[in-house]
Amino acid sequence: MDPSGLYKAVAGLDMSHPKILTGTKNSEDASVFAIDDKLAIVQTLDYITPVVDDPYIYGQIAAANALSDCFAMGANAITALNILGFDECHFDSEIANEIMAGGASKIRECGAALVGGHSTSSPEMFYGLSVTGIAKNGKFWANNTAKIDDVLILTKPLGFGVLATAIKAGLAKNVQIKEASRLMSQLNYYALAALSEINVNACTDVTGFGLLGHLYEMTRDEISVELSLKDIPLLLSAQEFSAMGLIPEGSYKNREFVSEFVSGEADMLLYDAQTSGGLLIAVSQKDANIALKKLKEAGYEHSAIIAHITKSYSKEKIRVV
Repeated sequence: MDPSGLYKAVAGLDMSHPKILTGTKNSEDASVFAIDDKLAIVQTLDYITPVVDDPYIYGQIAAANALSDCFAMGANAITALNILGFDECHFDSEIANEIMAGGASKIRECGAALVGGHSTSSPEMFYGLSVTGIAKNGKFWANNTAKIDDVLILTKPLGFGVLATAIKAGLAKNVQIKEASRLMSQLNYYALAALSEINVNACTDVTGFGLLGHLYEMTRDEISVELSLKDIPLLLSAQEFSAMGLIPEGSYKNREFVSEFVSGEADMLLYDAQTSGGLLIAVSQKDANIALKKLKEAGYEHSAIIAHITKSYSKEKIRVV
């Protein structure tokens, strides 16, 4: 669902509970439920339709995408359940095996355990995971707790939604598909260790609502964001396909929802509906350079400081400069 439709759908639900440490009002990436004073569980669920033709790589990307919601909370994943909708009329069961094998490889990579799942026959293929993680002492990264003068670091480039559209249209070259597949299947897990000695003030991952949609969720009444357009990492191939008009429908819906909160010229890729995008991390200015260095050493070579947090200056919560 697009952001506005989702917010309307959940607005009337009563999800209050004394042990829930976060909820839907600030659009967190996952739920956090306190077990006791020393331990909380982090839970999330996500699935996607195919973004590449290779079933094993598709499984890897879908798993990385689902696991990311746990990592965006600063939590380690411990278990995962498969969620598979499979088109039995047009595909052999070996394809399903390849998809789930790809997913299992990413679950193992982050040290979690695959403990089962659920499948159903579906005319539209989908695959993903239900993930459980742990947050010790109830400590986790929230998405809207950035402080004034913090900087924001983005760990992956933008453009995966446009690339997926180009792949489906048969226009992407093999080298472009390989680059996008490598980045989308890269786990955000390694950022946890890279930033273990740095105070992360807020974090989210950039997925279906696009950079500006998720950035808006990081704001609150007293803070805004100044975004540096020239510093945002973009996939060159995505820029080319975007100029050709190969833009997913979800990206237009993102723009429709969030553009009223944005001032300045925003490239369409800033609204691009991402699959398994990077983390968007708020740290203090004094920690920014070391955080950036550690993230690049951990394998996030496109990491860049793209914005900083300011006092709230109007209804336009995001200023693009």
